[in-house]
Amino acid sequence: MGFTGYRGERMSEGRVIGAYLVPNQPLPLLAPEQSPAWQSLHDSYAQVRAEIEASDADLILIFSTRWVSIIGHQMQADPEPDFWVVDEDFHQFGSMHYKLKIDAEFAATYRDCAKARGLEARTVAYQGFPIDVGSISALKMLNPDNRIPAGIVSCNVYSDRSETLVLGKAAADAIKKSGRKVILLGVSALSNRMFTEWIDPKQDRIHSLKDDEWNRKILELLGEGRLEDVSQLSREFSRQANGDSKMKAIWWMASAMGQNNDYRGTVFDYQPVWGTGAALVGLIPASNLGGGLEYDEDDTEFYRGDRNVLAAAKKTNVNPS
Repeated sequence: MGFTGYRGERMSEGRVIGAYLVPNQPLPLLAPEQSPAWQSLHDSYAQVRAEIEASDADLILIFSTRWVSIIGHQMQADPEPDFWVVDEDFHQFGSMHYKLKIDAEFAATYRDCAKARGLEARTVAYQGFPIDVGSISALKMLNPDNRIPAGIVSCNVYSDRSETLVLGKAAADAIKKSGRKVILLGVSALSNRMFTEWIDPKQDRIHSLKDDEWNRKILELLGEGRLEDVSQLSREFSRQANGDSKMKAIWWMASAMGQNNDYRGTVFDYQPVWGTGAALVGLIPASNLGGGLEYDEDDTEFYRGDRNVLAAAKKTNVNPS
């Protein structure tokens, strides 16, 4: 998989030129030598990094399940955040210093586009504001010299599928307005059942056979470029395999990229990280490969609050006989 036809002057209307699903844990960065699985992911990042470097992208836009928000959606807008961070669970593996290059102008545009679609949104630009370990790990592995400016948006704990789709569409609005050529990163695990006790890293494995089977089915679909199908299967996947944050990163990516199955998909790697399913997957837009929607779930353009489904159900008379 690779990029063709995108080099040259900045487009008058921006667009997404590629997307990648990457792990949400820092262990492949911090301690790859301690586990064959972590080392494999560490080495596979190099393939993704080479593709991104060849893409001539102007912006890397990240949705990370490790940056959790409750009051609406937040966009990082500090032009050069510079600080240290340790993982809440894996601090014994070391700390991470970061000095990033953030596209503050794009963050403001994204905020405005999100508000225009009815979402609660704001930018954050405070010295020492903690950047999440998922975003830091991804940028250190894929954009180590900060050659490409980045943007980061939070994962709202309470947002449902429809709200997350609107957030993705707001990202598409902002990308078009900005004129930038954008790589999307969904920083997320697949199955997200972690071991709750210390394990020998060399013996790391997917938490259960069931989780592994579901992960492999999802990766099979992504390898076929069927991103929208995976997006609409994510609820069931989350029920069966404890999908990371209900797979909101997939919802967001699919929405920002236009909700279709027209992609060239590549599964670079799939390994366990402390029991979770960690994968590196690439999706490059292509024409007439996968067709349109297969399912008929809601497709929301503007967020107008919760749909109050339970209240509506109370008005329905159900005959128990």
